[in-house]
Amino acid sequence: MMKTIKYIIFSMVIMAASTVMTSCNDTRFLEQNPETFYTTDNIFSTSEQVDQVLVSIYSKIRYMWINIPISHDYFNFKEKGTDMLDITYSKRGQSFSDYGLINADHETFRVLYSDFYTIIARANLAIYAAELPQISWGSASDKAYALAQARFFRAFAYKNLGELWGGVPIVTEPVSEPRFDFVRTTRVETYQFAIDEMEAVLNDLPETTAHGGRIVRAAAQHNLSELYLAKGIQLEAEGNAGNAQADYAKSIQYAGQVIDGGTYGLMTDRFGTRASEDRIIIGIHPNGEAARPVVDTIMFETNLYWDLFQTGNVDYQDGNRECIWAVQVDFQAFKTEDPESKLPYSQCYSPVLRDGSNNRIRSWLEDIGGFPNSHTTQNDYVRDSIWEGKFAADLRNSQIVRRRRFKGNMEDSPYYLKEIPWDIIWWIEGISEATAMNQRNMCFPLSCKTTTDQYQGLEDVNQYYQNLFRDDYIIRLPETILLRAEAKQRAGDKAGAANDINMLRSRSKCEYLVTATDVDDNFNLILDERARELLYEECRWNTLLRMGGTVAVDRIRKYSYWPETKATLNFNYNLWPVPQSVIDVNKEVPMAQNPGWENR
Repeated sequence: MMKTIKYIIFSMVIMAASTVMTSCNDTRFLEQNPETFYTTDNIFSTSEQVDQVLVSIYSKIRYMWINIPISHDYFNFKEKGTDMLDITYSKRGQSFSDYGLINADHETFRVLYSDFYTIIARANLAIYAAELPQISWGSASDKAYALAQARFFRAFAYKNLGELWGGVPIVTEPVSEPRFDFVRTTRVETYQFAIDEMEAVLNDLPETTAHGGRIVRAAAQHNLSELYLAKGIQLEAEGNAGNAQADYAKSIQYAGQVIDGGTYGLMTDRFGTRASEDRIIIGIHPNGEAARPVVDTIMFETNLYWDLFQTGNVDYQDGNRECIWAVQVDFQAFKTEDPESKLPYSQCYSPVLRDGSNNRIRSWLEDIGGFPNSHTTQNDYVRDSIWEGKFAADLRNSQIVRRRRFKGNMEDSPYYLKEIPWDIIWWIEGISEATAMNQRNMCFPLSCKTTTDQYQGLEDVNQYYQNLFRDDYIIRLPETILLRAEAKQRAGDKAGAANDINMLRSRSKCEYLVTATDVDDNFNLILDERARELLYEECRWNTLLRMGGTVAVDRIRKYSYWPETKATLNFNYNLWPVPQSVIDVNKEVPMAQNPGWENR
């Protein structure tokens, strides 16, 4: 088996059609029960075909998590429109923070709701097919692992649906004909279904695997920690504090099994493919023209946090004990068979310095972070606020992790081959406040998570400096630690929450370690630490909405970049709206809209 899982979707429709077309000279197709009329019961004949359904789910999740289609629906899913990322001024028509444009008909809600039910449908199909009598398995453990993956994915989808939409219909079997009578469960019931599924398959998931990308036991334990935490929050909101505390204890327990189990651990020393490099040197080309020779350089000191995001360093199998689950990306596969095997991060997340800076810096080379279109921008909160004062000294705030130093490369600029001050980059003097706001919006620090000094594929003119070709995290141990910290806080153990947070801060060489008095009742410390550690990684909408109350809307109002957010977010919500198309098609059973979104 290759290092990467080959993300080729097993298409039963194509397979069936191909068989029919090649069988037309066979008189058996005239029989009443011809073999060429495929159903769910007879299309599967091998365990490999069942595995291909699982592979299609891995593919779907990769598609959603790393923004393969460069679709705003998927940027919206991760962090855009939250308290962390906003839209650039050039793309304000695609805003996910202007509530004059957001309602139950918004495409993002329809696409993502449908995507999670696609995962559920494929998982149900794999579960059904795995039990068919004609399927022969290499061993009982092979079958058990296939079923465990399918049930994990089904639970994973329901966890996301519960966090984003609350109670949703639970579907556990393949649906073979149109239905218009789905019934919503409660949010607690949705969480409980996912919990039951995850717990049922724990012993059938391996501790580790030989190849990256496949689900392991810790992925389920991490999700169980999050599910029990989310369920406890909802129970507490409903006045059931006793059961909520029991759920917080379970959340702490499952997170602890990962954190303290001995298999996983924070990386505290330099490691991996570039551990011997104590600095990187990036060339400066006149006028940013790659064809002209390098005339100067800019140097950055490397560190262990930077190591986490280098090619060849992401997977557990690469020696990275923080990685619990990662999507698989491979450059050779991209060139030969898998055009989705790429991270389009530089074009999506890097600042557009070439379009601004008052003709101080241009191009799309390594010195400005690649060839970006900036589908999102860092707001002031993640760019500056969380790093102020005693929180500044932190490897996660170092120049190699958050590159703020840029040298001018325009020959007619007074800053040619000199570092450009940020007030010049932002082009503040002599322009209107509106123009300055636009300029600041397009120019922000580069992240080592979204750019590189070693782009691959430059021989292909269509690649430019747009894509990275490395694996990327879905679950990394620091998020498990932060889940446990939050569960401890909600259980009344603020000192324990501070200790967990300091595991990350100590690893990042922070000068300031937090104390119980820093653990505030509004969970700002938890959310700030998640932003410092997990920018561009976490699904921030899940985090904010599962917290309930007005946590999400309060922080969006406070930290959003554009004034239209504060002007239009004049209502409260803690769930996304059920897509209106879902409500309309479910005509046999009325489906209520989530609070705050009625009649919008």
